[in-house]
Amino acid sequence: MDSSRVIPTSVTRSPEGSRTPTEPAATRWVFPPVDSADDTGLLGIGADLEPGTLLAAYRAGVFPMPAGPDLTMGWWSPDPRAIIPLDGLHVSRSLKKSLAKYEVSFDVDFDAVVAGCADPARPHGWITDEIRVAYRRLFDLGWAHSVEVWDKSGTLAGGLYGVAAGGLFAGESMFHRSRDASKVAVVRLVEKLQKGGAELFDVQWHTKHLESLGAIEITRAEYLLRLEAALRLDPGF
Repeated sequence: MDSSRVIPTSVTRSPEGSRTPTEPAATRWVFPPVDSADDTGLLGIGADLEPGTLLAAYRAGVFPMPAGPDLTMGWWSPDPRAIIPLDGLHVSRSLKKSLAKYEVSFDVDFDAVVAGCADPARPHGWITDEIRVAYRRLFDLGWAHSVEVWDKSGTLAGGLYGVAAGGLFAGESMFHRSRDASKVAVVRLVEKLQKGGAELFDVQWHTKHLESLGAIEITRAEYLLRLEAALRLDPGF
């Protein structure tokens, strides 16, 4: 797919409302207790990336990411955990100006966003073809979502993708090709989550980039309490 294609103005916004996600077959795997994770947050390796496995992981406070240079799949539950409080987003003066430079859509070009996040030219790349296929399956079932950020010419400038379940949105990865494009994706996503009644925006690991947007770290125990409350909600994405 050409990730720099021009999209018609008529599809630069997602339609109001949302489709009901389809529950996949249950996973055949059982995750260890999250407090058995090692000091890096690694809980285990192996299993599979079937939709039921991925959803079971997110619902347990766990997420997949390769462990080590051989890209063996690892399952992580870090302590502390990074989140962006939905009422604590930081929008700098320069970012406010950038918001006017882009158009934002939701779920219009999921594959292009994941491809941008998986660009092999990016340092520390970890998104394999297996991961791309797995999250596309989650997207087709209504659980994974993308935020696309387009410049005024209709070129994809950045975006992010993640998984929504109940009142949780678990951000997986983001990218930008133009200044502030990934930050614009976060701002518009937070606005959508607030409007939809979500309660928890999980960004997994702390980074300076995310800290500039208001990300904070909380303990694993606190995260699990917030997760339990969020999963009881049904706001839809």
